[in-house]
Amino acid sequence: MKTSIDVLIIGAGPAGLTAATYLARYRRSVLVADGGEPRAAWIPLSHNMPGFPEGIGGDAILSRMRLQAEEYGAEIRPVFVEALERDGDGFTARLGEDRITARAVLLTTGVVDHHPNLPGVEDAIARSLVRICPICDGFEAIGKSIAVIGDSDLGAREAAFVRTYSDRVCLIHVGPPEALTRRDDLERLGVPVMETTIEQVHIEDDRLTALSWGGERTSFDVVYSALGTTPNGDLAADISAELGEDGRLVVDDHQETSVPGFYAAGDVVRGLNQLAVASAEAAVAATAIHNRFRRAEGMTAD
Repeated sequence: MKTSIDVLIIGAGPAGLTAATYLARYRRSVLVADGGEPRAAWIPLSHNMPGFPEGIGGDAILSRMRLQAEEYGAEIRPVFVEALERDGDGFTARLGEDRITARAVLLTTGVVDHHPNLPGVEDAIARSLVRICPICDGFEAIGKSIAVIGDSDLGAREAAFVRTYSDRVCLIHVGPPEALTRRDDLERLGVPVMETTIEQVHIEDDRLTALSWGGERTSFDVVYSALGTTPNGDLAADISAELGEDGRLVVDDHQETSVPGFYAAGDVVRGLNQLAVASAEAAVAATAIHNRFRRAEGMTAD
């Protein structure tokens, strides 16, 4: 079956659902391809989501945003976009047995976190023992014993960041010694480095314990993973959209990529990985798409 719509949104996280609401309220036909659990679903309780001083969980955020988008007529389908290609001035996407033609596409597929390979890590994330975003919840770790697990200088940068919240921060470096070049900075900040392998790191009840190469065993209240992410940008690469060195999309001030009519917002775009930022970028992208259509339809007073 082939269907023509105004906008195909790929990804049903905060960015995709925000854009769906905006575009539906702009009276555009919108299909959101929900290809799986968004990264936001991992949030146990967020206290820096604007408007929720008491905190709100990731599932609740997504549920509210989904209801809002559907309220105005956006269609959300639990389906993967298996292929995307240019089709004249627009795009054609393959969603299982269906073919969708769209005048514009918005990519909001986010990134995949590299969680430490520890037994029980998913449950530990749900219990806020293992965390992935100190910007989001570092405040809740004030004064606690904090470990940062890393295998490169990314771990050093994150350990330096969380020193804002505690003077008991340790970097558990599980990569090769030469991959950590910022040792002097860590020493200046009072951050010890424990060098070990991931096999010597264990989740035990409500704490994480690590055994160093020297035989020292240390336990921590909170653990941040600084093992990096992988952007979900394969569809963008398929249509030759420009990617940065980190694999995330390069966009202009209106969230448009190097491919006309192809936009991106949220974590898949270079910038700050935050819910508020993703929603703001999506609002910019949705408005730019609507105005692009208005110009093509001769509906402006320019």
